[in-house]
Amino acid sequence: MTILLTGVNGQIGFELARTLQGLGRVIAPDRNTLDLRDLDRVRNFVRETKPEVIVNPAAYTAVDRAEDERDEAHRLNAELPALFASECARTNAWFVHYSTDYVFDGAKSSPYVETDAAAPLNVYGEAKLAGERAIAQSGCRHLILRTSWVYGARGANFMRTILRLAEQRPELTIVADQFGAPTWSRTIAELTANMLSQIAAAERNRSVAFDEHRGIYHLTNHGRTSWYEFAREILRIWGKEDQTRIEPIPAAAYPVRARRPVNSCLSNEKLAKVFGLVAPDWLRALELCAQQG
Repeated sequence: MTILLTGVNGQIGFELARTLQGLGRVIAPDRNTLDLRDLDRVRNFVRETKPEVIVNPAAYTAVDRAEDERDEAHRLNAELPALFASECARTNAWFVHYSTDYVFDGAKSSPYVETDAAAPLNVYGEAKLAGERAIAQSGCRHLILRTSWVYGARGANFMRTILRLAEQRPELTIVADQFGAPTWSRTIAELTANMLSQIAAAERNRSVAFDEHRGIYHLTNHGRTSWYEFAREILRIWGKEDQTRIEPIPAAAYPVRARRPVNSCLSNEKLAKVFGLVAPDWLRALELCAQQG
């Protein structure tokens, strides 16, 4: 199986480069090899390499900046996945794409399921939702994996920001009234590889019609917390709770360019039912990240 992997230098892509190795030949161009903003070049690259699976963690992820860079956000989060989906439909390849909890408005008190109505509050969420819809409309065989609050040892993320600020400031103020599930990039990569392995085995054995299971899946670490509690656990696990004090504040006291949902917890029940996969609890995953890097 030939797999085209984008975003290899990002926090999810870096982990996928490792977990996908056992599934076949992985083609993982970096940004110097393939500029994903050049859609004509991307199309030609796909046709030259002829992948049987495209895995696309590459994205525009600057949530606040997207409010002022709408075109750039839509190019990477909507137009690029639409192109990949079109190419996969043409060749009957599988397309794995990552989306976000920010397609929801956060008004629901319980975890969101895949069939809940999307209503993004910001440009980033709008662009990701447009990408989802383009993939579905293409008719390609696809998995859209919505995740949330992604962190890891690489890239720009909340965990690394908190650890950096803890070295610079004696006190931090963190929003305490927005809730979600912190998700380790390695969890995402390992479960993605497991899903693709199951699909490949089923297609070899013709035992399960995974075509029937194409669509959207929620994939996060288990549980629920606030940004404030997440930050407290980061400092505790890394042994920095005594050097930096964290104060909880309401989101209203921390103005940002893009609105965020109050509750963006996602239910993973569909993932467990179809693929038999259960992600670790978010706190256990954070501890493993500290141990393993």
